[in-house]
Amino acid sequence: MRIPLPRPALLLAACLLPGALLAREADAPATPVTTVLRCGHLFDSASGRIQGQTSIVVSGERIASVQAGRSPAPAGALEIDLSDATCLPGLIDSHVHLTDQFSATTYSDQFRLNPADYAIRGTVYARRTLLAGFTTVRNLGDGNNESIALRNAIKAGLVDGPRILSAGRAIGTTGGHADGTDGYRADLAGDPGPAIGIIDSPEDAWKAVRQHYKEGADLIKIMPSGGVLDESSSVDNAQMTMPELQAVIAAAHDYGFAVAAHAHGAEAIRRAVIAGVDSIEHGTFMDDADMKLMKQHGTWYVPTIIAGDYVAQKAKIPGYYPPQVAAKAMQVGPRILATAGKAYRAGVPIAFGTDAGVYPHGDNAHEFELMVQAGMPASFALQAATRNAARLLRMEADVGSVAAGKYADIVAVHGDPTADIALMKHMDFVMKGGHVYKLHGQQPAVP
Repeated sequence: MRIPLPRPALLLAACLLPGALLAREADAPATPVTTVLRCGHLFDSASGRIQGQTSIVVSGERIASVQAGRSPAPAGALEIDLSDATCLPGLIDSHVHLTDQFSATTYSDQFRLNPADYAIRGTVYARRTLLAGFTTVRNLGDGNNESIALRNAIKAGLVDGPRILSAGRAIGTTGGHADGTDGYRADLAGDPGPAIGIIDSPEDAWKAVRQHYKEGADLIKIMPSGGVLDESSSVDNAQMTMPELQAVIAAAHDYGFAVAAHAHGAEAIRRAVIAGVDSIEHGTFMDDADMKLMKQHGTWYVPTIIAGDYVAQKAKIPGYYPPQVAAKAMQVGPRILATAGKAYRAGVPIAFGTDAGVYPHGDNAHEFELMVQAGMPASFALQAATRNAARLLRMEADVGSVAAGKYADIVAVHGDPTADIALMKHMDFVMKGGHVYKLHGQQPAVP
């Protein structure tokens, strides 16, 4: 549960016993308080530079002021000492799947687990993600809109987790990457249609988008190319026609939705960019022409390097994936890192995203290390997970930087992450919307 900040009388004990911080009745009403974070350093996501000592004043769920040095605290304010740490804006993962986590049993689990099982597991994965410092995420696909329910539960304060934008089910074509019946025997496969996101015409596309609007989705996720983990044979073939793409994007934009496109293959990327998608996810086989188009159209690229790296490693384990899946994983893994580096050097707009759920939730920060390995400066990788991702999510007025008026989403690590990006895997402090979820590397005790 969300735990409000401690009363002044509890502050000293809280500092001495970090695990006891904010320990009070879970059902007690949250009283707006003023809190001052004393940061040793602050990462400025606009410039990509580390600033000196900074005082951040938080009132309720928003930041009231950000001041250099050790400014006087407002009367009665609580103070949290982070003088040995670097504060950063709450991190944003632009590509997660919070209600599932892939394993060697996934292909059989789908015949045993109910939607409620995935929803309940999602509450665990959401908390792990939040404690890793990711305070906002885009959930790009689920099985039965359970991530929409999770989003609502987090908003209501019933479950701990990041702020979620959910795409609900992904939209794709018959037999394509979004078709969950790939690999089923004939009597179980049926003929999925637009009501559950499977389209085969422009008319179907409009129906599918309108259904998502009805179900409360925040954005649209489409699958114009093959993928790794479905049981078909191709990872990169184009799977949506230009008329289908144009229709689904026109419908989405008509309803105010952004559109994220899962696309590995160069032709699928080309079609999606020309049709007007807002972001390309994965982009493994992106070529020079695709990169040029993306720059021209201002299309965001979300690399998800960690997912490619992870599946390539697991594909080496006999029997972990079906043979055709293992073969695709071995194609993508070595390529995706090089593509991300090349896209950065070409000036393609890049936002941070990991495809969490393909790998274990909570390990999201390893993506930072892989981005640096691909040739991106550490400061840029941090900007990709703050300023850039906020722009992609159309949430820059509320998140992505530490500034007055924005949500009090603030995290902290020991040391300088621009000098050692691996520090991002060791989150010391997590605040989301003014509520502290982690202090001195520990979670507050709940009585």
